[in-house]
Amino acid sequence: MLRGAMSARVDLEPSFDPWKVQAVTHRLGEHPLLQLDALVELGKRLAARRLVRTHTDDATAGTSFADAPLLHPNRKSAAETLAGIADARAWMSLLNVQADPTYRRLVDEVLDELRPAIEARDRGMCYRAGWIFVSSPGAVTPFHIDHEHNIILQIRGTKRLYTWDPFDREVVSERAQELFHDQHSREQVVWRDDFRRRARVFELAPGLGGYMPSTTPHMVENGDQPSITISFTYYTDATRRRELLYRGNARLRRLGLTPRPIGASPARDRVAAAVLTGYTAARGAVRRALGRSVRDNGQPYAPA
Repeated sequence: MLRGAMSARVDLEPSFDPWKVQAVTHRLGEHPLLQLDALVELGKRLAARRLVRTHTDDATAGTSFADAPLLHPNRKSAAETLAGIADARAWMSLLNVQADPTYRRLVDEVLDELRPAIEARDRGMCYRAGWIFVSSPGAVTPFHIDHEHNIILQIRGTKRLYTWDPFDREVVSERAQELFHDQHSREQVVWRDDFRRRARVFELAPGLGGYMPSTTPHMVENGDQPSITISFTYYTDATRRRELLYRGNARLRRLGLTPRPIGASPARDRVAAAVLTGYTAARGAVRRALGRSVRDNGQPYAPA
């Protein structure tokens, strides 16, 4: 297994490829911050900051990921749900745990150890974040994609993680990628049951996990026991470049053009990335001068 210089927590495969789904192992199962009593207290702190996302176990693979909390609301508090997760019939995510000083140290400890090994193949780690998922038996995480590279680790219980190649355009189309990167919309990321035949499936148990590159389609089915899972996420130079290219193609499409898919012409992508980087930097400078907000995923940590 491939480790960072001092890593004693998470192992990547020796053939680690930043753009391929792959297995991970870890030794975080007994970490005191990842035990249920600690998570109940964290849930109280994050709920006060509205950094908790939850829905009932009525959500399915085909439920809109964005709308699941509205479609299937969990009426219990974060603390009540977490303390009674075995019978809560709920799915809960503790969002951006790096916003909590204690958990930020955990995020840094893990990613600092892995950073040398990751950056040997994928430079520019930034926008770090941590997400903790606590779910009742049988709960489902609906089908969706995310912007960040994701290292997902099973702490307690079991679950089945379905993943798909991030470049499989039968599962997530080029247009769906454009909308996602340009407008943060998953409207065209739509589940079909026949996708199961194309999936790489991980049977996760404590000590096991997976690495999912940016925009890897995925869906999760919890086992018959309560589950605790943690994800460590980050951006790199490559993820930011890819997002910029898709946003550029989205603009071309709004002008009535039909842009070439990202990756179809590496030479074109290099030129487009250079032009878009310059344009984005200039536009950002103007917005800052006017006191307006600027979209910046190059910060050290994802904002909460």
